[in-house]
Amino acid sequence: MSRTLLTGNGAAAWGMRLAEVDYLPAFPITPQTEIIETVAKWIDKDEIDCRMVTLESEHSMITAAGAAAATGVRVFTATSSQGLLYGMEMLYTVAGWRAPFVLVNVSRGLSSPITLEPDHNDILAARDSGFLQIHCATCQEVLDSILLAYRLAEDGRVRLPVIVNLDGFYLSFTREPVDIPELAAVSRFLPPFDPENIRFKASEPVSQAVAVLGGGPYSYFRYQSHLAALNAVSIFDDIGSEFGRIFGRTYEAVEAYRADDAELVFVMMGSFATKAKDAVDRLREAGQAIGLVRPRLLRPFPSAAFMRVLAGKKGAAVIDQNLSAGGGGILHGELAAALYGQPNAPNILASFIGGLGGRDIGPEEFFEMAAVTRKAVDEGRTPPPRLLYTEGELREVRTLQKIAGIT
Repeated sequence: MSRTLLTGNGAAAWGMRLAEVDYLPAFPITPQTEIIETVAKWIDKDEIDCRMVTLESEHSMITAAGAAAATGVRVFTATSSQGLLYGMEMLYTVAGWRAPFVLVNVSRGLSSPITLEPDHNDILAARDSGFLQIHCATCQEVLDSILLAYRLAEDGRVRLPVIVNLDGFYLSFTREPVDIPELAAVSRFLPPFDPENIRFKASEPVSQAVAVLGGGPYSYFRYQSHLAALNAVSIFDDIGSEFGRIFGRTYEAVEAYRADDAELVFVMMGSFATKAKDAVDRLREAGQAIGLVRPRLLRPFPSAAFMRVLAGKKGAAVIDQNLSAGGGGILHGELAAALYGQPNAPNILASFIGGLGGRDIGPEEFFEMAAVTRKAVDEGRTPPPRLLYTEGELREVRTLQKIAGIT
């Protein structure tokens, strides 16, 4: 094992390399392009044995990925933001084919207005597509999650494509120390793709369909995919433990940081959760019993794992880096639905929207969210949803409006 400084994009490329991928259909888009450029250099130097083809769009790229995976070869591809939306039709299609491959999405806010910085509306738009989703907080997790994703996707009890998500700019171009495992160790964890997994067996939740007529057969195939996705919850924890035995880093569907004795917790995902860890440490030093809960696995939604780590907490501040227009924060809504009616669940689920378009979430805002949530717990009421936004930011917008002649 060697340790080196890698960007999140570089870590994704190394994950692909260690998985010994056979085929890579590609289409460039910021901030994902560095992944494909890195792999292309390795192919050009004959350092890896992989066929790479540049397609004319993300729609074609995802079609090619699914078609290749259905033939029994290991496939990798990557996209971001509008590219993920451009290929959205085919996300549903290839998931219905039960074609197991890994797609890295480098999150970036969606137009309009346009931005090159991250939030999670792009990846969360795909949450109902049939793809499983793993969310990363560090460059090390990016590399490791790609290896975990292949084990998960290719498992005969699952056999569904997986999206590994990392935040653009904040993680894609940030260099962090990353342990690159030896190929021999990776081969023990991730054997070659077994094409025998592509089969039809009515007694197991494995199905594959292209043309189906009638609501009855359609319902059967859709539900089979749902059952297979549910299988992934326990399988993820199993392979995460196996990964720990081989590489010394264990992964669970939901990470809990200083949450065992916490009265309140932050709940958030992605690279900004590292900011929340720092805030938790500072709040602990100030005498507050607070922790962090972060889902790595978002699809399937790990409801039971959330219940275990949130049981007995007085309140939770859910911080969404997304906004469902007219609906609110998506993670908050999903968590509230999962916990509804469950015994010993937190009484207060406060909703905060922050980090849209890459907007930073400062330490003082974590302190403010903790204070708002604690006050709500003490008063026995759920606070209204809140957008994290400062007076200085509002003044800046007002200045721009005046420049544009808007009153």
